[in-house]
Amino acid sequence: MPPALDDGCVLITGASSGIGEALARQLAGRARRLVLVARREERLRALAEELRRERSGLEVEVRRCDLSDRGARERLLDALEGGPGIDVLINNAGFGDQSLFERARWDKLERMVALNVTALTHLCHRLVPPMVAQGRGGVLNLSSGFGLSWLPGLAVYIGTKHYVTGFTESLRAELATTGVVVTQVCPGPVITEFHDAAENTTGQRPPRFVAISAQQCAAEAIAGFERDRAIVVPGFYIRNLLRLHAVTPRWLWRRIATALARPMRAAGSA
Repeated sequence: MPPALDDGCVLITGASSGIGEALARQLAGRARRLVLVARREERLRALAEELRRERSGLEVEVRRCDLSDRGARERLLDALEGGPGIDVLINNAGFGDQSLFERARWDKLERMVALNVTALTHLCHRLVPPMVAQGRGGVLNLSSGFGLSWLPGLAVYIGTKHYVTGFTESLRAELATTGVVVTQVCPGPVITEFHDAAENTTGQRPPRFVAISAQQCAAEAIAGFERDRAIVVPGFYIRNLLRLHAVTPRWLWRRIATALARPMRAAGSA
């Protein structure tokens, strides 16, 4: 059974920009109701007004929430329990910084784990049981191509995405007979504010030709979700790079990763 995107209620976290905004725009023509969650309320409200103008009858609820804060999450979830049920949960919110581990700020690392791991798990824990009870629903978790691989300079971020990958695969197996569709999206570089805002102290950036737009990422994510795919990897180059990674011996990949780390360390000490 496909997820209830058509005429359903869809909650999207990190909806104020990037992939989350693209998902909201693409689902606005299909969903009955969107619940948009992010920290930047003004941007959410502007997006909500635009979506309402473009589609008559669409209900759009705006919820300002710092999902890395447990109290804020609890208040959000308590408020949602008093309204119409959530048919589809899209866990898109997340961030990462590119830095050698010992040079990274602890407060950023702590918040990264809280947002990328704890918040995603918390929302699933509260919103999945009603889906199971009604025998239909969907969870779309945004992981990363790094959830299927690893490189230096992103140790904690990659660790959080490996968690999302393992958690989502296990959750999918548990819910396979319940009517709840569970899919993870593992994009490579996407042209969004995520990459513009991320601190980079390594002196390295991914080549631009491998990056895709947020709109392409969202479209491929939705298409794969509707086909009940376990994993969606948007973008031709990243799909093939990950296929190459999958058949590369670990010892060789470790050597490659070690070689890549050397200029990062040199850049930081220059």
